[in-house]
Amino acid sequence: MTDRASRSSSAVVVGGGLAGITAALRLADAGLDVTLLEGRPRLGGLAFSFRRGALTVDNGQHVYLRCCTAYRWFLDRVGGARLAPLQNRLDVPVLDVGRPSGPRLGRLRRNNLPVPFHLAAGLAGYPHLSLAERASVGRAALALGRLDPDDPALDAVDFGSWLARHGQSPRTVEALWDLVGVATLNATASNSSLGLAAKVFKTGLLSEPGAADIGWARVPLGEVHDTLARKALDSAGVRTELRTKADSLCRTGDGRWTVDTGTERIEADVVVLAVPQRETHGLLPDGALDEPDRLLDIGTSPILNVHVVYDRKVLRRPFFAALGSPVQWVFDRTEASGLTGPGQYLALSQSAADDEIDLPVAELRGRYLPELQRLLPAARGAGIRDFFVTRERTATFAPAPGVGRLRPGTRTRTPGLYLAGAWTATGWPATMEGAVRSGADAAGAALSVLGRSHEHPLQEAA
Repeated sequence: MTDRASRSSSAVVVGGGLAGITAALRLADAGLDVTLLEGRPRLGGLAFSFRRGALTVDNGQHVYLRCCTAYRWFLDRVGGARLAPLQNRLDVPVLDVGRPSGPRLGRLRRNNLPVPFHLAAGLAGYPHLSLAERASVGRAALALGRLDPDDPALDAVDFGSWLARHGQSPRTVEALWDLVGVATLNATASNSSLGLAAKVFKTGLLSEPGAADIGWARVPLGEVHDTLARKALDSAGVRTELRTKADSLCRTGDGRWTVDTGTERIEADVVVLAVPQRETHGLLPDGALDEPDRLLDIGTSPILNVHVVYDRKVLRRPFFAALGSPVQWVFDRTEASGLTGPGQYLALSQSAADDEIDLPVAELRGRYLPELQRLLPAARGAGIRDFFVTRERTATFAPAPGVGRLRPGTRTRTPGLYLAGAWTATGWPATMEGAVRSGADAAGAALSVLGRSHEHPLQEAA
């Protein structure tokens, strides 16, 4: 009889987002025969691109930080690191147009001094807070640094209440904590778990001087998450099936798995479910989780993206954040989209957009074009070549207090079945970093059980 550990093992990964791609690559790199199933006609999950006329459009602006070591591993693994470079040093222009005396530009930036002094000079010169408010930020940051994000007690506390108890004024929350937190957590401080907020701010701002340096793709996301990812999967020997969903899965009498796609039954030793929580819930066999309905209690939070193509250049920076305006973050996507001739393409990323996600395009146009004119004087006489929106109604899981107890780990109670996705218990909010970490963890757990020698791509996080 052939020993299970010595024969060729196989795996099916269900879902071709960043979590599924990562799991498939890690399993294939360890010598497994891997099949990746993705229901869409492309890879990349919710970080993808599409064509609109002559433009290649990202569904939304996605960024990462230098501290996102898992996503940086992913970029290296698919050969895309040069296409998504990082800033040399954190520098975020913040334009406040809500001041009675007129618009004012400030910067959130760092220097090369050790933590926490790397942010001290930037905070001291940040004009959108008073001297007393800046001093209060320093005290709150020190208190935040003493928290353990993995402490379950923090999950039940909302970040907004904690900030208020630590002397943070509404203006300080708006001009600093939510400026960063809404973009990374997809929720305001009052709607965010203290544990997840502590993870974001401790890791991004208080772990090392360069941790919060920002990176983003200078090409369409599809070139990295679809084209290059597919090439890496092909090179690793992964069989990738697009437009193919898993209808059901069941365990066979010999302890293996059968995955039914409706047109094919695939047998495997390992199955990784790397799809959203509701889809996972529908595929889970009985007994796989103690309380599977908890997956349905994990809420979601939307992101709205507003896309404007002008007939001339109206912004001379790659991006900026706004205060005193419904506009949150604005990115120049002209070169990445392939826009030719005169003009400029700006993408507005509006996180935690519960109140706007279903508004008609005409209403959004009437709201955001005047705001852009208020923020960017050069836009006041510019013509609009195109205006459209993209909506991700379930862009991320909602990082609400209490969500931590709902997020399952990668292992299930059924041998050979593993879970991946940013919504699983990664310790991170719903980011590209969390998605990649979940895929690596699922693959690592499977390989350990199979007795396969493997090295975790992130030894410092293993």
